[in-house]
Amino acid sequence: MGLSTVYSPAGPRLVPAPLGRCRSAQPRRPRRAPLATVRCSVDATKQAQDGVATAVATEAPASRKECFGVFCTTYDLKAEDKTKSWKKLVNVAVSGAAGMISNHLLFKLASGEVFGQDQPIALKLLGSERSFQALEGVAMELEDSLYPLLREVSIGIDPYVVFQDVDWALLIGAKPRGPGMERAALLDINGQIFADQGKALNAVASRNAKVLVVGNPCNTNALICLKNAPNIPAKNFHALTRLDENRAKCQLALKAGVFYDKVSNVTIWGNHSTTQVPDFLNAKIDGRPVKEVIKDTKWLEEEFTLTVQKRGGVLIQKWGRSSAASTAVSIVDAIRSLVTPTPEGDWFSTGVYTTGNPYGIAEDIVFSMPCRSKGDGDYELASDVLMDDFLWERIKKSEAELLAEKKCVAHLTGEGNAFCDLPEDTMLPGEV
Repeated sequence: MGLSTVYSPAGPRLVPAPLGRCRSAQPRRPRRAPLATVRCSVDATKQAQDGVATAVATEAPASRKECFGVFCTTYDLKAEDKTKSWKKLVNVAVSGAAGMISNHLLFKLASGEVFGQDQPIALKLLGSERSFQALEGVAMELEDSLYPLLREVSIGIDPYVVFQDVDWALLIGAKPRGPGMERAALLDINGQIFADQGKALNAVASRNAKVLVVGNPCNTNALICLKNAPNIPAKNFHALTRLDENRAKCQLALKAGVFYDKVSNVTIWGNHSTTQVPDFLNAKIDGRPVKEVIKDTKWLEEEFTLTVQKRGGVLIQKWGRSSAASTAVSIVDAIRSLVTPTPEGDWFSTGVYTTGNPYGIAEDIVFSMPCRSKGDGDYELASDVLMDDFLWERIKKSEAELLAEKKCVAHLTGEGNAFCDLPEDTMLPGEV
């Protein structure tokens, strides 16, 4: 049994709700549990005149889900000077919604910073029984923030309910690595989470849903998720490597003595681990190849890569916590790269399914590669990429690691019994 929220004039109260999880190869959609829902609409004309929307009292039909505070009120939408240009509502699910990363991310999503100022949004927040009360607090903060584009907020602990009809699923929640925990054990524990969430997405999400996996180890978790969601195109699954790209851009800009908007065509190849490959061969500074601007080859080949890999660990030493805010920013960057046309000649990094890739990288894994988008949520792999022996050698090392991880989770991807033989610990310092 799980918990769901019923909002009443006397305040919220928790009631038992079925958790309903399906583990069969062809899961049936379970009976929907009650879901705490928050809804809001805005009178564009009134808001433009005096900044305050005037509520129109409406009698909620008996079948309508109970809701939270201001989101229970329906507003006058007759005026079209603003809303006529708004797009169709986008449904965005966020797992681990009560965590620190989400605490930064959700308000960026609700503000229009991610999908645009003409894009109304519904947020569907997934947590656990332990975090359910915190989810209610998140909903309250979103309510108090008065975002006009935020039309609905739903909270729950059952992915089959929370993921209903979602267009985007941002899978942040995962078990952190505990003291003494082996990477193989983390792969298995978190792999179970992403297998279950993949099945839920497969059963109830939009057939063209885009899925961004943040919880680590994110590449292999993304592979597990897509293997359990055959109704959604494998191309729609991403593993977050954008924070690594952002860190690489920062280091190149610092070394070259320029602002980081001058740095382009930076790729992170491979796994989100210490085998990741920050690519300086193809990167550019103010349109020129990095190696023409930064002539210190030893720094590029050694210190640059190590600095990018260890940045998270250094941040923890300084700050006392992991990089939640910059991770949230990188999630925003990753989504915007898919919903905004890529600048001419540039590209961005994201971990995607390798089958059919033009580089010779092993197929059937999730590997970070350079991509371009027309801004429609889809992408194509960049073809104008240089490759040398130094870069290729490191790419193959990261590839070998992901192939080994894939064997570790074969029982979760429908490929038989797992066999785990990871020769070294390659978790990034910030994730230990």
